[in-house]
Amino acid sequence: MIIKRYKVNNMNEAITRIRYELGKEAVIISQRKIRKPGILGFFSRKILEVTAAVDNKKKESNREADMQDSIVAIKKLVNDKMKNNTLCNDVKGDKIIDNDAKENYNTSECNYENNIVDKNNDSIIKEMQQMKGMLNEMMKGSYGNVGKSAFQIKLENSDFNSKVVNTILNRVNIIEDDRAEEEKLKEVVTSMIKVEDKVLENIVVLVGPTGVGKTTTIAKLAGKLSLIEKKKVGLITIDTYRIGAVEQLKTYADIMNIPFQVVFTIKDMGKAIENMSDCDVILIDTTGRSSKNKMQISELRAFIDKVNTDNIHLVISCTTKNRDIDVIVEGYKELNYNNVIITKLDETSTYGSILNILQAAKKPISFVTTGQNVPEDIKVMNTEELVKLVLGEDIIC
Repeated sequence: MIIKRYKVNNMNEAITRIRYELGKEAVIISQRKIRKPGILGFFSRKILEVTAAVDNKKKESNREADMQDSIVAIKKLVNDKMKNNTLCNDVKGDKIIDNDAKENYNTSECNYENNIVDKNNDSIIKEMQQMKGMLNEMMKGSYGNVGKSAFQIKLENSDFNSKVVNTILNRVNIIEDDRAEEEKLKEVVTSMIKVEDKVLENIVVLVGPTGVGKTTTIAKLAGKLSLIEKKKVGLITIDTYRIGAVEQLKTYADIMNIPFQVVFTIKDMGKAIENMSDCDVILIDTTGRSSKNKMQISELRAFIDKVNTDNIHLVISCTTKNRDIDVIVEGYKELNYNNVIITKLDETSTYGSILNILQAAKKPISFVTTGQNVPEDIKVMNTEELVKLVLGEDIIC
């Protein structure tokens, strides 16, 4: 059974939405007048909250089965017609030498005196082939969701990967109470998100693949610590491979008037740390490496082992493809990161990848970045804010 609540202006609007989303078999369970949430809602007029329910499993199954039977029947008809036309041509051209096939074939269907010209035949075949292709596409689109509940489809549309969807569905199903599915969903997703508002001190290292915004993120952290929290901050970069990376971070360091050093070798790393020993926090920007290149990851680990810190953050973009998340997270585990920073929330409209990343990494989230502004566009989001994002109840403007 599917139960949904609708907040509408009047009953006609409620009935229209209920019939559209749940079908004519849906029944209204309750209705009441409420005010919109928040301070502004107190001064606004009341709206109508209508709760409706429908047991649509059997109905969906029958409707999908009927539709599938219809499409299969049409495809069979098209195939038969195309096969028949081919057989006609073969009989006409004496290509069929099997007498039984000729005798069993209904020659009335292949009467060449009444048949259309070959040019029209070709046109009909072409149209049938196009129709067959359209039916195949229709079946792919229609039956990708066969057997899936509306609840499951909603989760997939939120950009959760299949592992996360199955985890959510299993956990929701074992909750035995009368709450609506939406409330159970929020409870489950909340339990899957861990936030750590970690105090940044001593040595902090940022690691991650290329293009996720590590350098900009470390500049935001430096600005937040030095300009807002008034801590003494030092910047170190070992990203000497990417063109412009050193100049970019040096520019930020000059603007914020904080010490900055470039490290080329592991020996240089020890000297740089020693030179900044009077700093409250030393932020280290690393080279973006492919998580699939174990040699490069091992090289990066040698630098991190030299600084001897357990304050390591994996930086990964919210726009990363679901298939790549597992590869990145697994590849960087060798560096023993203990937190995740998720960037570029402003560059996507769905945030299911946040949960995908956290479930793959099994580590808490420390920061998110929401734009290019330094140092404003970095923040610690609480669990409730993240739940609203991943479930599509809120967006990053």
